[in-house]
Amino acid sequence: MYLSGTVDGLKKGTLFLQQIADSSLITLDSLEIRGSGDFTFEVPMKTPQLCYLYLEKADNNDINDRLSFFGEKGNISIRTSWDQFDSGAEVVGSKSHQLYSEYQEMMSEFNKKDLMLAQAAIGLQDTVKIDSIEKLSKHNFVSRYRYLLHFALTNTSSYVTPFVTVIDGTAANPIYLDSIHRSLPDSIANSPYGKKLALMVGETNN
Repeated sequence: MYLSGTVDGLKKGTLFLQQIADSSLITLDSLEIRGSGDFTFEVPMKTPQLCYLYLEKADNNDINDRLSFFGEKGNISIRTSWDQFDSGAEVVGSKSHQLYSEYQEMMSEFNKKDLMLAQAAIGLQDTVKIDSIEKLSKHNFVSRYRYLLHFALTNTSSYVTPFVTVIDGTAANPIYLDSIHRSLPDSIANSPYGKKLALMVGETNN
């Protein structure tokens, strides 16, 4: 993976390229930035995986200093800014990240609805209204899983699929999880995320 980019407005700091391996966050490479926010990294990448850019800057504030993206072989560019490092990032060149972003946007809508319903329930005494909100909440829960399953079964050729299934599919019916796993091509089923999904399917079936 050839990763390049710019952190607009950054004059001084250290940028770390990271990944999770064996449940631990590891640093693949790092770069000290002085005077310019431009950066480049070149790292081996066997299969697409979720990566992180972590910016360590001298403001004693860790909020909004780590952005995630799906890395893969090839040229990827990231443009962001020092003050909106995560929320303002633009990632170009990764098909896996593009698909992952589409998935995240839809899941964000379900999360927003959950929050809205939770806020609407605060202080309620009317049992009819409470029951109505509970029904809407259950419907949102079911809709979230329907979306996950539809996404997974229509994107079996992407390494994003086993990743999001493992992360977000813990409460899904084991039958559906098994269907997703069986639908993956061998190259993806044997990838790190594919193996985690296989383990998850085995645990839910026991």
